[in-house]
This record gives sequence, structure tokens and C-alpha cells, in this order.
Amino acid sequence: MKYLNIKKALAAWQELQPLSEKDKDRLSRRFTVDFNYNSNHIEGNTLTYGQTEILLLFGKVIGEASVRDVQEMTASNVGLRMMTEEAKVKEAPLTQNFIRTLHQTLLREDYTVYRNLPGGVQTSYVIHAGQYKTRPNSVITRYGDRFEYASPEETPSLMADLVDWYNKAEQEGKLTPVELAALFHYRYIRIHPFEDGNGRIARLMVNFILTRHNYPMIVVRSRKKSEYLEALHQADLEVGPVPSDGAHADVKNIRPFLKYFNDLVATEVYNDVLFVSEKNENVWWYDGERIAFRTPNYTKILNAMRTYPTLTLTDMKEIAGISIAAIQKLLDQLIQKKYVERGEKDGSWRVFVSQ
Repeated sequence: MKYLNIKKALAAWQELQPLSEKDKDRLSRRFTVDFNYNSNHIEGNTLTYGQTEILLLFGKVIGEASVRDVQEMTASNVGLRMMTEEAKVKEAPLTQNFIRTLHQTLLREDYTVYRNLPGGVQTSYVIHAGQYKTRPNSVITRYGDRFEYASPEETPSLMADLVDWYNKAEQEGKLTPVELAALFHYRYIRIHPFEDGNGRIARLMVNFILTRHNYPMIVVRSRKKSEYLEALHQADLEVGPVPSDGAHADVKNIRPFLKYFNDLVATEVYNDVLFVSEKNENVWWYDGERIAFRTPNYTKILNAMRTYPTLTLTDMKEIAGISIAAIQKLLDQLIQKKYVERGEKDGSWRVFVSQ
């Protein structure tokens, strides 16, 4: 890729400034769906990309969906808007209160988690919204070992250190915005200050930092979750297992994660550049992926579906000028890739790719 380093990607992005209101709106709609879908999907939310788009852009629930997943996705979007507005107030320092309020927004309220222990005994504990953890948390890595985060007792002081460090580092300007965002993410995750929602908060805070420095916001794609977790794991190996060491890590200590993060930012910015600047009617986008259709028939059908959702196969035959059999083959591919779907009740087409 021509722009696959941060310097070149950002230079190309700057050449496009100022963006038109139309392009700002296109990017905003795309990012809203992509970020919320992926950040929640990483954590187990089961809404599809299409369900997420319809919910966030049109306020409707389609198909089967759990109430919890719908509420979680809606709250995530509220948190995204809250973060974006707060990031615009660049003269204000970051505070622990903002992070806790963001967490309260995502989780909405306290809730109880039930677990079955060996022997059939059930236990439970409360997840607190907007409050630091009251019980230890850890994770079993993909390699089978247990990795401990900061204890409840040390979490308040470590979070105070994190926020103080961030405000000082931002003022000093020795770190680039990308280094600042990557290091904040890593330090925060090593603390894991809440009982749930830490990954979602970390990804929001990354974009909070990038936005404060006029960088485009980015998406950690759930289909590349393993790369994301492996980069964090490799950084953990360099920093060591002691939580307070991780909470005070330096840029040079997190090289595997910083490399991953540099590549991620470059790729996301590069794709934003393409999304805004590329003028090819046969190029569409779906969840951060560029789709170049081999034939203009796809574009003819997709545009017709968006304009006339109740389009029939006969209508499509007239529009594209190809046989019903060819239309059906085209539709099968679009449906299989989840670029479109047809409503079960009204039979109308829904298009989830964008231009």
C-alpha cells in the first residue's frame, strides 16, 4: 500500500483538508457503525454488522437480537458521542471522573453476574458501573496461563498516576499522538480498573487522544482480534508480569504493541483517504474493507436497491440488462458476504455496503 506508514498516510489525509460537509457526514456514518460494531463484537456482542447499522442510524431492531446486546450497542454509541464532544475541549485536562463517567455510560447500571462452580455450587458478584473494581481480576491467556491485573487496593493510585502522566506528557509533547495513545492504552489495560468494559473504554480513550490531536479516529477490527491480543501479549512479555510495572511502562518497553498500533493507525487513515478520494462507482466499503466489484452490474443493482427497496428480480433484470439466472448468482454472492439482506416481513432489500 502506498501510504502504509503513518507519515505518508497523514500527509495524504492533510491534502484532503478541509473536507466537505458531505464527506464529513459520510465518514461519520461509516465510523459510527464500524467502531461500535467492532469494539462490542470483540467483547462478545452478537448483533450483526447490518443490525448495528439499522439500530444506530435508524433506531430500529431487525431480526433476532437479545435486549442486552441492543442496550449495550446503544449505550456504546452514546459513549462514543460523549467521548467525541469531550475531546473537542482541548484546553481541559483528562480526569479520572471523565473515565468513570464514560464507564457509567457504557454499562448503564450495576448488574449481577452468576457463576457455577465445580460441584454445582453457584456464586455471584456485582459489576459496578462507573466505579473501580472491588474484587481482583485476571485473564487466562491463549497460552493457558493466568495473567493478573492491578489489585483493587492499588487501582485508585495507579489510575491517578495514569491520568497525571497523560496530562504531563501531552503538555510536554515529547511523544507523538500515536505513541501517547498506544502507551495510554497499554498502561490502562495493565491496570484493568473496572470489573467489566475495560477493553471498550481503552478503545474509546485511544480515539479521545487521537481526536484531541486532530488525527482521524480508528477502529480495532474484530476480525483481527487475535493480532490485537497477541501484540498486547508480546508487550506483556517485555514489560513483565508485575501490574505496577505495566501501569508505568515506557514507549520502549511496549515495542510489539507500538508497532502493531502504528500499522493500525496507518491502515485506518489510509482507508479514510481512499474512502473520501477514490471516485470509482464500482468501489464500495464494508466494515473497513474496500470492495472492487468486477462488473458494474453489482453497482447498478445496489444503487437500485437503495432507491427502490422492494425491487423484484424482474426489475433487476430490466436495470442490469442481464438474465434472471445471472441476477440470482449476483444476489447470492451479495447475500453470502452479508453486503445485503432481505427483510423477512416486508421483503424489502437492505444494503449495508457504502460509497
